[in-house]
Amino acid sequence: MAGLELLSDQGYRLDGRRAAELRKVQARMGVFAQADGSAYMEQGNTRALAVVYGPHEVRGSRSKTLHDRAVINCQYSMATFSTAERKRRPHGDRKSSEMSLHLKQTFEAAVLTQLYPRSQIDIYVKILQSDGGNYSACVNAATLALVDAGIPMRDYVCACTAGFVEDTPLADLCHAEESGGRYHAGPGTAAPQ
Repeated sequence: MAGLELLSDQGYRLDGRRAAELRKVQARMGVFAQADGSAYMEQGNTRALAVVYGPHEVRGSRSKTLHDRAVINCQYSMATFSTAERKRRPHGDRKSSEMSLHLKQTFEAAVLTQLYPRSQIDIYVKILQSDGGNYSACVNAATLALVDAGIPMRDYVCACTAGFVEDTPLADLCHAEESGGRYHAGPGTAAPQ
């Protein structure tokens, strides 16, 4: 991204924020009546929708059933209109599979699955608009959807990206910063999209 100044001499970013300033966050819970829990999350221009079903009986193969706890099933997808490039993304593409796995691992650690033996909890997350921090927006939306569903957790899970422009640390990266800056993955940060 040569030529694009990500941080001005006065310390302002492309969108006018300071280095440690987060983008505007808005959230709504209970956006779908048919689901057990749902949430809509905006972090800057990134928009995510999360829906939770369960706990319910394990669907599909009985071999997936765990006798001492619930199975967490996560599915991540991006709307075809979510980015400037209108690319059709199949559900089984590598990026979606990786994000689904990361979400599953995150919420297996957070949800009190032992309270629901021989059952399944489904978490579906869709990015409606992408401007960086997709994984963070998904984690935050899914946490709110689980709260809306009344599913007990060890603690609330929240996420935010972080990175560097030259030697200046930045919080809550937008797409241009994720694409053009030096990125550092640490605790609570997400991989660049």
